[in-house]
Amino acid sequence: MDWKIFISIFGTVFLAELGDKTQLATLLFAADKPQSKWLVFAASASALVLACLIGVLAGGWISQHLSPRHLKLVAGAGFIVIGAWTLRSAYV
Repeated sequence: MDWKIFISIFGTVFLAELGDKTQLATLLFAADKPQSKWLVFAASASALVLACLIGVLAGGWISQHLSPRHLKLVAGAGFIVIGAWTLRSAYV
C-alpha cells in the first residue's frame, strides 16, 4: 500500500468533511438523548462509506472516458461555479 497517497486522500477528505452539513446532521442526531451514539456513528459512517464508494466508481468510469486534463478542467470549473454561487448567495 502506498501510505503517502493514503495519508493524502485521508487528510483531504477529513478536512473537507469537518464542519460540513453531514457532520452537523450527525451532531444533531447524536445530541438527541434517546438515540444510541453507536447507532448514530454506525449509520453515519456507513452512509459516508457508501457515498465514497459511489464517488470512486463514478470516478473510475469517468476516467475511462475523459483524459485527466479534461477531468481536472471540469472539476476546477465546477468548484469555481459553486464558489461563485456561494459568494453570490452571501450578498443577495
